Amino acid sequence: MTGKIKEAYDDRLFNYANHIILCLFALSVLYPVVYVISASFSSASAVISGRVWLFPVDPTLEGYEAVFKHRLIISSFLNSVFYMVVGTGINVILTLMAAYPLARKDFMPRNTVMALFVFTMMFSGGLIPSYLIVKELGMIDSRWSLIIPAAIAVWNMIIARTYFQTTIPDELLEAAQMDGCSDMTFLRKIVLPLSGPIIAVIALFYAVGHWNQYFNALLYLKRQELYPLQLVLRDILIQNEVDSSMITDVADQAARQGLRELLKYSLIVVSTVPVLIIYPFIQKHFVKGMMVGSLKG
Repeated sequence: MTGKIKEAYDDRLFNYANHIILCLFALSVLYPVVYVISASFSSASAVISGRVWLFPVDPTLEGYEAVFKHRLIISSFLNSVFYMVVGTGINVILTLMAAYPLARKDFMPRNTVMALFVFTMMFSGGLIPSYLIVKELGMIDSRWSLIIPAAIAVWNMIIARTYFQTTIPDELLEAAQMDGCSDMTFLRKIVLPLSGPIIAVIALFYAVGHWNQYFNALLYLKRQELYPLQLVLRDILIQNEVDSSMITDVADQAARQGLRELLKYSLIVVSTVPVLIIYPFIQKHFVKGMMVGSLKG
């Protein structure tokens, strides 16, 4: 018969204090999220007067109706989806193409090439040279200006390289080569199927980066029909730009202020939904891939 080991008083006190502190941290993180969601479903007068604390006050969908009536919301949302999907695909392919050769011991110049990659992390030409390069490549006011300049992140490449070094044994490569397997076949049929966790991790990093980007769009894009959602969100939140067609009386400052407040919270919710939808599908791979890929090889 085995009995449960009784915890010492100091251990119980520590556990209680630890739980209380963690709960306070969780509440400090969750409350702003709950407040934003509640404010997005509340009336404009309730938001302006500060009556929204935890639950929606005078529930309404006026904020979301105003969001989708804005002339740039739909196009910018679709643009962000395009940048995220296409950009992430290119990012993952190039990252794996760079990381796998650098993880191979039989790739003789791997240290030199790796040093060049790391050099780009330490030093950069700066904003103006980057703009001039994009301009000379003819990508100004083009969708590719948000994808090609950020085609690969060296840090993600290093994580993927370390994952390959620690997960794919050399004996597996030798056995495949003895069976007549080429390098591309080995990569396609053996390495990639075994690399699901790290692919999920870097795909999430790239996808979130593309979804949240606005600065490059601010630099390189002129046509509003190419704007990503975050740039429109920035215009509304920072510059207080509101489409006058959404209110009947432009001179009515109270209506403008109420609409601005609703748009702020509603747009925050709309802009975070795609990432929240994607994350649960790759969360099971995230911790494993991140921990293994972060080990020094």
